[in-house]
This record gives sequence, C-alpha cells and structure tokens, in this order.
Amino acid sequence: MEWQSWIMIDWKQVIGIVLSVIGFYFCLILFTRIAGLRSFSKLSSYDLAMTVGIGSILASTVMSKTPALLQGLVAVGMLFILQSLVSRLRRRVKPIKSLIDNQPIILMAHGEYFWDNLKEAKLSANDIKQVLRKNGIKSTSEVFAVVMETTADMSVIKNNDAVPDWSLFDDIRDNELLLAPEDRATKSSQEVINRTK
Repeated sequence: MEWQSWIMIDWKQVIGIVLSVIGFYFCLILFTRIAGLRSFSKLSSYDLAMTVGIGSILASTVMSKTPALLQGLVAVGMLFILQSLVSRLRRRVKPIKSLIDNQPIILMAHGEYFWDNLKEAKLSANDIKQVLRKNGIKSTSEVFAVVMETTADMSVIKNNDAVPDWSLFDDIRDNELLLAPEDRATKSSQEVINRTK
C-alpha cells in the first residue's frame, strides 16, 4: 500500500459521502418525528443500544460502498420499529419491563457503602469517590444516596432539609437502604413485631 492512499482522496468518494450523510440526516429526522424523542433517550439499556446501533450503521453506510444508503436506512428503520414495539410492550406488560430493564441499585446511602451492591455492579469505592468529586461533594455527610441507574449512569442525591418523597425511590432495588441506619433498625424490629402478630 502506498503512503499516498492514506492521505489522498477520490472526489467521487467525497461526493458519495456528502450525499449519504445528507440522505441519512434527513431520514433520521423523519424517523425521529415518527417514533418520538424517546428514540435517542438513554433511559434504559435498550435505548442506549439503539443509539449505539444507529451510530454504527451510520458510520458503515457513510464511509463505505457497502452497505448501500438504502440498506442502511432500512436497518435504521427496523431499529426504530423494534424500539417502538419494545417501548409499548414494556409499558403494558410488567413482566416484560422487568425482563428488559435493569433495576436501579443503591451503591451508597448516608455515607455508608453497600459492598454487595458495589460488587454486583463491578465497582469499587474509588469509583464512587470519583463520581462524588465530579458532583462537587466534599464530604460523604453531604450525600443522601448514590444510585446506579438503569443506563449505568450514577445519580448523586444530596442531603438537604427536604423530606424525601419515597415514591421517587420505589423502583430502586433495596430501597429500604435509603432509610437512615437507626430508622432501618426500627423498621426491621417493627416488621418482626408485625410478622409475630
């Protein structure tokens, strides 16, 4: 292979790339208008897979002769259709939602690391510290909770005077860990009392 082929360009290829990008761009706008903005959200793992899939198809369609533009558009169209079907199914059928979606998990609450959850998420305390620093946290006493969301993003919820709206946390696995340690002990003893009645 000659070195010129690395830096030289065929103007026919440039025209092909420009036309492919324009065609792809306007078709993506059309698909998004039909399917809705959910198409590029990252609310769940399958949304993230959709975004990565579209990027991959776009790159291979635009930068090479095969697949052809029409083949790439058909593939992207199928991704949009599948995502719409999965979105409808997960809204209407609860077992499918739990099968498809990861469940958010608590990694830290009230300055306490939950080692089993960290191990399951394949994270270390240093990973959590990095996230805390990025969120401007200077002390773990400032943290109400760190939650790994369904997309693997981490939410840092700060302590403040607001009373928690527990309905915001009811979809999180082990959400009882959000109670302060002394409240957890009270809740556990109350559950034991209720079971013996």
